[in-house]
Parts: sequence; structure tokens; C-alpha cells
Amino acid sequence: MSTLYYYHEKFLNHLTGDGHPESPDRLLAIDSALQSASFSSLTRKAPKISPRIEELLRLNHTQALIQQNLQKPDEGQILPIDADTQLSPGSAMAAQLAVSAVCDAVDQLIAGAAENAFCAVRPPGHHAEPGRSMGFCLFNNVAIAALYALRQYALKRVAIIDFDVHHGNGTQTTFEKNPAVLFASSHEMPNYPGTGFASETGMGNIINVPLKTGTNGAELRRLYNEKIFPAVRKFKPELMLISAGFDAHKDDPLGGIQLVEADYAWLTGEIKKIAKEVCEGRIISVLEGGYQLKALANSVQAHVLALMR
Repeated sequence: MSTLYYYHEKFLNHLTGDGHPESPDRLLAIDSALQSASFSSLTRKAPKISPRIEELLRLNHTQALIQQNLQKPDEGQILPIDADTQLSPGSAMAAQLAVSAVCDAVDQLIAGAAENAFCAVRPPGHHAEPGRSMGFCLFNNVAIAALYALRQYALKRVAIIDFDVHHGNGTQTTFEKNPAVLFASSHEMPNYPGTGFASETGMGNIINVPLKTGTNGAELRRLYNEKIFPAVRKFKPELMLISAGFDAHKDDPLGGIQLVEADYAWLTGEIKKIAKEVCEGRIISVLEGGYQLKALANSVQAHVLALMR
């Protein structure tokens, strides 16, 4: 069974301004890294905007937020949504393609066309709340994919694992009262956005594992083995989603966690083991953070190689 790789050049047209860490260069670095012979067996897909895109967006977002994010600024203009989040003339198309990509990945995996997928999309999504875009994120790609899988295919249980260095506050907000979704997050605290305390448990379906600045791979592995992986196995999801942020790498400028490429390979391999046990291997990994280009590219290589094994 193949691994799908979603990428589109129009993701590069979401512009954030000079010096912004969430730049098009991130995807250029990733796509270049995935061109080597080691990745020749990837099934490469350029997403198309779904004819049902507004219906997909409404699964998670208010009409006011959808209208805000689908506006098209004048050419050359960058419109601030908040201090970190911007709209450019190409942002609406990029954001719709990102949502369409993750939902197409759901379709492909449920149909048995592939075992897993890596969606190299931007803008990222896990900070976007139902009614608020923030933290570089316009629409919550992973949350929409989970809600789509539940509604379109009548799945009963979906698990989301978020290993970005920042807490996925938007994803938690969406699912804290929805026991059909297990949301498990490891993230540095204190760090943006200030949520993700261990005491935030939703309906028992939210697992937050705050990490102290300086946490290394050995400690992270212990915490996942003790707190996250047993809960995911017990939950027995029918589909697993990953908010794949690579900004917990030791070289990333936006975090203080000390992971290296081998830690991402281990995390991915362990998630894949669980997926094979409980949901026929179905994993959709969706890019979130990662801002040091070499560390990002190398970490994505390790992650995708583990998905392909």
C-alpha cells in the first residue's frame, strides 16, 4: 500500500510578509527534500478545490470566519487578521486547497487506495478555532478532516495526535465536548498560545502533556509511552490524524524542546504500529509548524520514511 503525498504550488501563494517564519520557503524545502530517490514510491497528488468546499469549511467554522478568510486583498496587499496571521491575494485559494487535500486524503484512505498520507499544506491549521483565525492558521485542516470522516463515513472514533511545539488550542476547542474524537497533544509550556494544561481534559477525550523547556527525546518517548499511546490504544480509533509540527526540533527558533530527526522517526513509527493494530494502518499526517528550514526538511524526511515503511 502506498503513501500519498499532497502538495500544490499554489500553497506558495499564501504570503505572510518579509521575515515571517511561516513562509513559502518551508514548503519549498520540504518538497525538495522529498524529491530524492528514497521517496520515488510516494504517490504524489496535487489537490483540487473540492466542489463542496464551503460545506467542508462549515463543518468547523462560523460563516463570519469563512467570509473573512475567503476575501481577496488587492494585489500586493497583505491584510492582518491578528499580530501573527495574514491574508494575501493567494491565501483564500491556498487555504481551500489545504482543506480539500486533507478531506481527499480521508476519501482515499477509507476507499483503501492508500494506507497513509502526508499533506504538505499551508497555511497550517491547529490554532484556528471555530470562530477565530490565529497563530498563522486560517482554517483548522485537521479538525475539518476529523469531522468530515465522522460525518461522511459514519466513523465512530477518530484520534488526533499533535506533536507541534505549540498547543493545538483550536483543535481542542472543537472537540472538547465531542467524545467521538480523542485529542492528544505534547507541547512546550510556557509557550504560545498559553493553553494545554494537563488539567484540560474535555469529556475525558483530551490528553495534554505539557513539556518543560529543554525536554529531550528520551523524556518525550517516556511520556508518550506512559500517557498518550496507551490512551490511543484504549480508544481504538478507526482513523488516526497527526498534526505534524516539527518546531520541537532542537534547532527551531520558535521553541525550546530538544528533539532530533530520530525522535520524529520514532514517534511516527510508534503511531504507525498503533494504527496497524486498530485501524488498518490509516494515518493522515498534516503539516503544522517547523521554521528552521534544514531541520524541517530533515525531520519531514524522517517522518515520511517512517510512514512509507
